[in-house]
Order: sequence, then structure tokens, then C-alpha cells
Amino acid sequence: MQTFTTRPEIRGTFGVATSTHWLASATGFGILERGGNAFDAAVAAGLVLQVVEPHLNGPAGDLPAIFHSAQTGKTEVLAAQGPAPAGATIDHYRAQGLELIPGSGLLSTVIPGAFDGWMLMLRDHGSMTLAQVMEPVIAYARDGHPILPRVSHTIAGLTDYFTQEWPSSAKIWCPDRVPPAPNENFKNPDLARTYQRLVDIAEASSIEREAQINAARSAWAEGFVAQAIGDYLSQAEVHDVSGQKNRAVLTSEDLAYWRAGYEDTLSYAYQGWTLHKTHSWSQGPVLLQSLAILKHFDLAAMDPLGAEFTHTVIEAMKLAYADREAYYGDPDHSAVPMDVLLSDAYNAQRAQMISDQASLEQRPGRIPGYEHQAEAYVARAARDFGVTDAAPQEPTMAHLTEKRGDTVHLDVIDRWGNMVSATPSGGWLQSSPIVPGLGFPLNSRAQMFWLEEGLPTSLAPGRRPRTTLTPSLAEKDGARLVFGTPGGDQQDQWQLIWFLRFVHHGFDLQAGMDAPLFHSMHFQGSFFPRAALPGEMMIEQGVGDDVIQDLRTRGHIVTVADDWTVGRLTAALRHADGSLQAAATPRLMQAYAVGR
Repeated sequence: MQTFTTRPEIRGTFGVATSTHWLASATGFGILERGGNAFDAAVAAGLVLQVVEPHLNGPAGDLPAIFHSAQTGKTEVLAAQGPAPAGATIDHYRAQGLELIPGSGLLSTVIPGAFDGWMLMLRDHGSMTLAQVMEPVIAYARDGHPILPRVSHTIAGLTDYFTQEWPSSAKIWCPDRVPPAPNENFKNPDLARTYQRLVDIAEASSIEREAQINAARSAWAEGFVAQAIGDYLSQAEVHDVSGQKNRAVLTSEDLAYWRAGYEDTLSYAYQGWTLHKTHSWSQGPVLLQSLAILKHFDLAAMDPLGAEFTHTVIEAMKLAYADREAYYGDPDHSAVPMDVLLSDAYNAQRAQMISDQASLEQRPGRIPGYEHQAEAYVARAARDFGVTDAAPQEPTMAHLTEKRGDTVHLDVIDRWGNMVSATPSGGWLQSSPIVPGLGFPLNSRAQMFWLEEGLPTSLAPGRRPRTTLTPSLAEKDGARLVFGTPGGDQQDQWQLIWFLRFVHHGFDLQAGMDAPLFHSMHFQGSFFPRAALPGEMMIEQGVGDDVIQDLRTRGHIVTVADDWTVGRLTAALRHADGSLQAAATPRLMQAYAVGR
């Protein structure tokens, strides 16, 4: 008997594109149909996501991607997470009377990374011209698209705030104090003009494809885009979630200084699969460490929807995330003991800490020479920062409030075996005012730094924030799988659960998307106001009352979420014989997989 799934399991041999919005998926697949490769398709789809999900990502946001090139045979990371500006010192922020970096506004902005990252991918691995891949995003911004009800409601909830505090945002999102109605055709002509101008500059510079893309990158980082950002920030002082008005430290010189680049992946072998993640400037390694702990348990013998499986995975994640908070940071600026954190001996000891009862303690491991970081985390997680109102810009899952941002995700595979997994984020419409004339806001990623010295996540010029963005690529016996999800601190939790059910219990891609999900809120959050909620977890009610009661008996503090509200996963798989599969979550009723 065939198992029912909410979406068909997309299969084919030509190509697949899946993302958190159907228009982006259709755009990506359309590029494949026109002869483009997976990199062309990913860039086009990623740019469209900026327009159709502006509450979740934007041009001045952040971009990590993991990709495999059929031409080079390499699997690499596209590292387009911008670092802190030159003026971003702890002393400067402390002088503003702050204990936490605000979750919105100009003071929380790092150097924008997303646009330059997409251009780097297109230049080095794509095959199409800049004009070809930017045609869809310019058309959607210029001619309009049906605005998601969730975006409409987000803007409606912020209309008064934008009008009073961020007038440049009000001009774009709610002119005349009227937010767009759900599904109304919505346009962003300023963004369309910005992107068209970049194309025009590129085409005027050269007839060579690579030179055109380089010209667009220069126009962004050193030309009219950087100048508009610099001119605005030199004068602007705006209200943010701290309750006060602050000025930015970002300057046009910071944009000129930085470019996206490539890195090796960090990988871990599990059940015959090799899973590739970003390094410790993201939370990506936490999924690998969770696997290193969980390999000491017989997960295959557990009911994948049952209490024992849920409890075991939750407890393992709590231990791995505690180490994330104690030890992760930009490895270019801090020593990160990743060799220990992923070692068998260390994680065998961590696994022994898991009992049949939920732990309510923060339990980072004690690594010789780094003990002070573990102690600092335990003290920090217990600290009351005195924040009474974090609305309206703290990113979290959309089922908690529509006034808060999140992230997007896309996966693409082409007929040649090129593949991309990307998790763009930042630059949400809630995060920062629109830069006048450009049609997009800046990011708020600096909120992930701490304003205390001596930590791998201490604010420092040139250091990357320890982001939550974490795409995935796994390979086994000639097969390769790309997957990921939005969701802040939950990203690697939902990916882990989906991957475990895929590996141990034979869930197909879509069946895994449809299955009830859960996550922990036990550890310290990455976003303002940085709360830790010891012992707390969330689970979809579809697991049943017996499972929920069992978890409560074990000591978990359980919040029950409605069905179809937790997680936004997408995935694509290329089998060793070249056949393809793709899937997308039914949650929020907007993600879609396309292929043939």
C-alpha cells in the first residue's frame, strides 16, 4: 500500500529545483529549461526569494551555500557571511548604554554579503549572463507578484511603526499608511531600478560574461549602491528594538573592503553517509556533533514518531548546542577546538550524560584550555538582560508571530550533477529601514555577537557573527543529497530529525517532510533578547497525546504546536544512476518542488 504524502515525490532525470516559495522554484527550474546549470538556477531563484519573501531575506543579507561542481568534482562552501564593520567595537556599543546588540535598526548591521555571494557563484560556476539570471527578479519587482498573506500581515502590523520611525520603509511597504492586501499584486520599483542599473552597468562595461559580473560586484561594493548606503548611514539615526535611537557603524569603506569567498566544508561520516556543513562561523557543526553523540544509541530500533526517539534526540541536541554556545565562532579570529568537539572519545562521554530524564541544566563540555568559555556560557544563559519587549524584529518561527522574520532555503540539482544548497537570510523588511532609493533594507546579523571580551563570539571588527544559517549536503555511494530549512536556532534541529528518519527508518524525502517535527528551546537563543528556556521544547500535536504525556513524564516542559506549523524543509537527491528526487514542506503552504 502506498504511503500518502501531502505532495507528490518529484522525480526525473533532467533537473529539480525546490525552495520555500513556488515562484522561486519555478524560476529556478525555468532557468534549467533554458539551458542553465544548477548555479544559474540557484542564483535566479535566490534573487527572486528576496522579492517574494522580503520578510525573510533581502539583497543586503547573508548567504551560506554548500555546492558540488560536476566539473571540478569538489564540494565546497560559498562563504558570503559579511563580517562586523571596522567601527564595531565593544567599547562603542557599551558607550551607547547597551548590554545586548539590538535585534533591529542600524547598529546591528554587518557588511552585506548575499548579493556579492550570488554574483561570485554565478561568475565562477554559472553559464548564463547576468542579464539572463536577473531578468526574473527585475520583472517581479517591477511588474509585481501576488504578495503572500503572511507578508501582508507583517507589513500591516508594522505600518504605524514604519510611518513614525522608518519613513523610508513606509514609502515602499505601506505608502499612504495603507499596507498591501493579501495576494494583491505588489511591486518594489526602487529595487527593480537598482537591479536594472546593475545590469546596465555590467553590460556597458564589457561583452565578456565574467567581466560583466565583476562590474556588477564593483558597482555594488564600490559604486552607486555603496555610495547610497554610505550617504544614508552618515546621517541616519533610527529607533530600534533597544528602545532608543542609534546610528550605524557601517560605512561605504567597509563595503569596499570585503568580498565573498570559498571554503572547504566540515564533514562527518555517519551510517555510510558523509555529511558536509559549514565551519563554526555558523551553527552547522552542531548537526555533525549531534550525530556523533547519537551514534551511541540504537535509533533504528526506536519508533521515529515515539517518545524515546524524541527524548534521545532532544537530549543530544541540548548537549551539542551547549557546546555551540561555549566554543563556536569565526575560526579566522578564534581558536575553535572542533577536532575535540567532533571526536569519538569526546562524544562517547557526552552520550553517557543522557539518561531517561530530561536535563534542565546547561551542560557544555569542559575542554582543557577552554574551560573559561564553558563557565562563561553557563553564567550567560542564567543572566537576566532586562528585556521586557523584544517585538517587532526578533527573528523566530512565523507561527509565534507574523511580525518576526526568519529565513529562506533552496536546493537545485541539474542533469549534469551540479547541485546547490543555500540558506539566504537577513535584510528582512523588519530588520532595518529601507535605504532610500535602493529598495532594500540592511541586515541585523550583529545581534549574534556578545558585548563582553574574550569569547569566540565577542564583537570585533572583521569577525563574522556565529550565524544560524546552515545548508547541508550529504553523499553516499555515488548518491548526493542537498537539504535545509529556515528557522534560526531550529534549522539544524529539524534537519537532524529529518535526516535521522531518512537514514534509519526509510522515510522518503516527502514523507519525512510531512512527519511531525519537534525542537528544543533549552539553550541560549542566537537572536535578541538571547533567552534560554531550560527544559522547554515544542512538538507538533500530530505525534499524539501518549507521546506528549510520556515526554512530560520524563521532565520535558512541552509546548504543543498545531499540526503543520513546525519546520520548512526542502530537499533534493541525485541517485548514483543519475535519477533525481525533490520534496518541499507543506507547512505555510508556499514551498514547492519542481522537476522532470
